Amino acid sequence: MSRASSTKPKVDSLGELENSVLEVLWGAAGPLSVREVAAGLHRRVLAYTTVLTVLDRLHDKGFVVREKDGRAFLYRPRIGREALMGERAVSALSKKGAPESAVLMAFLDSAESRDPRMLDELAALIAARRAGK
Repeated sequence: MSRASSTKPKVDSLGELENSVLEVLWGAAGPLSVREVAAGLHRRVLAYTTVLTVLDRLHDKGFVVREKDGRAFLYRPRIGREALMGERAVSALSKKGAPESAVLMAFLDSAESRDPRMLDELAALIAARRAGK
């Protein structure tokens, strides 16, 4: 088993271009070739080798899985968009151990000011998790 497939991706190790490549992969119906990923990056034209390097790095970091297709590889995300966002939130809230109450309260205050219903949604999710659902 490769190192990439056995380790948990480090969510705060992604650059802007890596995030853009993941967005292309998340929007795809199936695995994509390097050329297909490059075509999906609408922000600018990038060299094939640049996109290949980014995909290789994402693979090494554990964010994508690749499978051989002839002489080339096809890539698909190993982690979903929602899972990555969740991991980023946990990482931001607990940089050094468990988050302090003040940090959690600041998060709740921000969430509530952005959307007052969000606290009810969070409470329902917590209740469902505790009930084993």
